[in-house]
Amino acid sequence: MDFMFYAGPTFIIAIAVLMATFVIRRVLRMRRAWNSGLTAEARCLRTYTTTSGGSGDTSVHTTLHHVYEFVARDGRTVRFDEPHGPGTVIEGDHVTVFYSEGEQINATAHRPSPVRHGLALAGVLGFLGVVFCVGFMVTYSQVFEPFGDGFFGTDDGGYVVDEQTGETFPADQFAEMP
Repeated sequence: MDFMFYAGPTFIIAIAVLMATFVIRRVLRMRRAWNSGLTAEARCLRTYTTTSGGSGDTSVHTTLHHVYEFVARDGRTVRFDEPHGPGTVIEGDHVTVFYSEGEQINATAHRPSPVRHGLALAGVLGFLGVVFCVGFMVTYSQVFEPFGDGFFGTDDGGYVVDEQTGETFPADQFAEMP
């Protein structure tokens, strides 16, 4: 039983932290590219889709990807793959990309939208917080269910409260009172 008490919340925490880390890193990477002030003209080399789901009665989710190539300010040719691109961009189109310099170039063809990304980040982190809280509550209630309400102090324990004065008396003593 102790294993489940620790394993359940630990697993939920680990998944929530991994998902939050992924989301935060992605948002920071996009903001770094937008805030750098560097732009370049990129050419769309390829578009393709990936699908997931569809087994059994689950729905199919399709993601549109674009592969872009541009020349950075320092002369390096950069090629990157970006999911969730617009369906109006096709192979051979030229688009403006935002990128940040450094050893690892972060680039995106998405237009700056910090408010939308901030709201999405808050929504995802809020959802992960709710998942953690619900998971903890379920685990906690299962572990402490054998103790009943008496464990949390809601059992009257043989005491009666006088409604007029608010005083607490043992039940046998209260019966004797006028």
